[in-house]
Amino acid sequence: MKLIMPFRAVVFNQEKIGDLSKVVCPPYDVITPSKRKHYHKINPHNFIRILLGNDVAGEDKYKRSAQHFKEWLQSGVFVQDQKPCIYFYLQQFSIRGEKRSRMGFIALLRLDDGKARVFGHEHTRSEPKVDRLRLLRKVKANLSPIFAIFPDKHRIIRRVYELYIRGKEPFIDIADSDNILHQLWRIDSPEVTEQIQKRMDGENIFIADGHHRYEVACIYREQMRKKMHNFTGREAFNFIPTYFTNPQTPDLTIMPVHRLIYTKRGFDFGRFRRELGSFFEVEEVKDKIKFFFMLEKAGNTENVLGMYADGRFSLLRLKNVLILDRLIADKPKAYRFLSVSIFNYLVLKKILGMDIEDKKRILFSPNASELIEQARGRPDAMVFMLNPVKMEQIMSVAVEGERMPSKSTYFYPKVLSGLVINKL
Repeated sequence: MKLIMPFRAVVFNQEKIGDLSKVVCPPYDVITPSKRKHYHKINPHNFIRILLGNDVAGEDKYKRSAQHFKEWLQSGVFVQDQKPCIYFYLQQFSIRGEKRSRMGFIALLRLDDGKARVFGHEHTRSEPKVDRLRLLRKVKANLSPIFAIFPDKHRIIRRVYELYIRGKEPFIDIADSDNILHQLWRIDSPEVTEQIQKRMDGENIFIADGHHRYEVACIYREQMRKKMHNFTGREAFNFIPTYFTNPQTPDLTIMPVHRLIYTKRGFDFGRFRRELGSFFEVEEVKDKIKFFFMLEKAGNTENVLGMYADGRFSLLRLKNVLILDRLIADKPKAYRFLSVSIFNYLVLKKILGMDIEDKKRILFSPNASELIEQARGRPDAMVFMLNPVKMEQIMSVAVEGERMPSKSTYFYPKVLSGLVINKL
């Protein structure tokens, strides 16, 4: 059985909707409460109403999502493609004023059955999985593609673009609220899709974003399998829509996820700084711009963290890497030297004595400046800034059968939700 499959996506009917940018939204797990309100207000058919419905007393929000999905199909707000397709996806964006583009394609990925080599790299939590499973059971559709990396030994993405996409008009062409351009093309030729399928067989697949959705899809498959008398493995629930890109592209952007820590009452900051000095060379940097420049540059050759506390920026340079071998002896070497591992095990657990998963006292964001503003003027708040994980580190940890701590990576830009939906 093939690793990937084309599918007949459910898409918004642009003749009926008009401006498609008003009805799509980011993946559920990066939508802030304020953005959630925004997407609910911007258009009555915004995909947020299905993907992340509001909690209303006395209502089942999952059932309400399913009702929206059914009604939008019946009324023609949604339409389903007539032919199975692989969807080529191009995103154009800017980082610090530098223009970038990332290419890939969306197809169905066969869920790992012992033959497909699908690797995750981050730990998952039960709460989001319960939420997404309840939604999947009600709506009976995969609402957002997961995001995966594959080595692309045959240069599939570049070849497909050059032979079948370049110079052709996309059927989706929109800019989102962050001014990121999203373009999609349908590839519905059986000969072409079969070529892509053939070349994908044998590739290792590394999940970048969507670990919770992938695990939920596996749980759902097992539940459905138990209900069936003649399970074949070809049923729709054996697959999940996946955006595939490769690590060779220079525009594959991985951002670090920074941490804001709220301390407990009576916290002794002076003592904390002294304990930091036992493991790190602590260097204060007065200029913010210089601080971020030094943090990024040092991250190429050193084990270094950044810290903002009490109105001051500091670089924390690890004195001795052997401490990591003792603290994290049960983890692979690639895992031990991640910035997030150094922070979690040495700063959070050993010095602060905190639980890594303490959601009440730890906030996460790829936007360091946003966290710094929240901490400014608060003696009980500290921000720790990490350097990004490299793709080779992700792949190395995953192949070792290990998982990174949650919130280790932030792939940018995200794949929009509402572009293509897989109806089960």
